[in-house]
Amino acid sequence: MYLVKTPRWLKSLFSNYMWHISATQKVLYLTFDDGPHPVATPFVLDELKKHEAKATFFCIGKNVLENDAVYQRIIAEGHTVANHTNNHLNGWKTTDEIYVDNIYEASKHINSRLFRPPYGRIKKNQGRALLAKGFKIVMWDVLSGDFDINLSPQNCLNNVAGNSVPGSIIVFHDSEKAFKNMSYALPRVLNFFIEKGFRFEALNGLSFEKGGPE
Repeated sequence: MYLVKTPRWLKSLFSNYMWHISATQKVLYLTFDDGPHPVATPFVLDELKKHEAKATFFCIGKNVLENDAVYQRIIAEGHTVANHTNNHLNGWKTTDEIYVDNIYEASKHINSRLFRPPYGRIKKNQGRALLAKGFKIVMWDVLSGDFDINLSPQNCLNNVAGNSVPGSIIVFHDSEKAFKNMSYALPRVLNFFIEKGFRFEALNGLSFEKGGPE
């Protein structure tokens, strides 16, 4: 069970995390978790290039090591890279010390202080430790659900098209599991919003507003 649209009460409860960007213009923030992947990530990069869109890639450290050429392409094409742990750890099931150490291990390969917890699961003490070290913990406003094998590609598209507003941080996954839904939805999301006058930008760590009522 997951929430497609993050409710305001949840953003307020964890207001020291980043959920959306304060926006006065038609700007959206696509993010991709779990890569780089040798097939899914190049597909994403090709689609972004076609639409002159930028995005943020929350990378797993071990995947960066295994797919360095793809990782370097992300950077070369002007996108932002960010930390998603070294081994896709679930913070709720991991001790604080092991969790934070795993993020630092990923930082050896990913030069970024932007961090997203896998599954969105992070303990308060883990979050405090990262914030104290200068990390920005990035959550989301809209979850595409592309990872859900029971969700149709069309419903994945509908999740994003029907819930995104200016400033939304949107989650897709550049992974094998999500590829069927993501590869259908992403090009259509880009077309849909560009036709409505939106542009897509990467998170840069400077334009964040804290979560809370929009």
